[in-house]
Amino acid sequence: MQVVSISSLKGGVGKTSVTLGLASAALAAGVPTLVIDLDPHADATTGLGVKPSHQRDIGRLLKNARKADLAENVAPSGWVAAAESSPASSSGRNVLDVAVGSAYSGIYDRPDLSRRDLRRLSTVLSRVNGYSLVLIDCPPSLNGLTRMAWTASNRVLLVAEPSLFSVAGTERTMRAIDLFREEFAPDLKTAGVVANRVRPSSNEHNYRLAEMKTMFGNLLLSPTIMEQANWQQIQGAAHSVHQWPGESARHAASLFDDLLKNITDSGRMRSRALRRQPS
Repeated sequence: MQVVSISSLKGGVGKTSVTLGLASAALAAGVPTLVIDLDPHADATTGLGVKPSHQRDIGRLLKNARKADLAENVAPSGWVAAAESSPASSSGRNVLDVAVGSAYSGIYDRPDLSRRDLRRLSTVLSRVNGYSLVLIDCPPSLNGLTRMAWTASNRVLLVAEPSLFSVAGTERTMRAIDLFREEFAPDLKTAGVVANRVRPSSNEHNYRLAEMKTMFGNLLLSPTIMEQANWQQIQGAAHSVHQWPGESARHAASLFDDLLKNITDSGRMRSRALRRQPS
């Protein structure tokens, strides 16, 4: 099971949008996926079309990590029914579950968490199976929740806009990951940096992209994610980008397909998932 944290030091760069795009690509590829909405704003939960039910939110599960039953408290994404009704749906059962976010998780978003607290999410995840991929939508900070996510992860994907403050924040986050790896998580890897909301016609964006290539080298992932005019409409409707009509959405979906392949071995994950399904 690959566990990937999607992180950014700076808010407003589309971190949750990237999380949703990758979740959409995973669903389209038939990769059994769990999204953990660790941001207290819980925007990923809303965007994934989760309907309120009996599930305990991730904050309350973290509070009682040793006894928490995550499998009993995940909610299916509303995208799944639409995917299964699509003519292009892959064979087999589609799995996209959500560990529901809420403001309650904010009690852990402070800088002074103990080592024991940092392992709360790892403890909750240790009893979960059936997923090939876990995506963790982190808050836009380097406080306790993000550090908790990094402790539980194999990889960290950084999201940045091609702007001065975002690029500088990403560089600081890279240094923070190096320090965190040395002290807490020696096996943690950087999946890379994805440039989001790119406008190819912008001279400033092109300049910053060149700067990012110089600063981050091979860690700057391909493809970059272009700014999409109807992205707010897609998220507002709680739809997967792969299920939205139009050429613009199809192009965006293909970008996230490629990005998913670049940060994970999605083909191999799907093969393992298909082998687990009963005949």
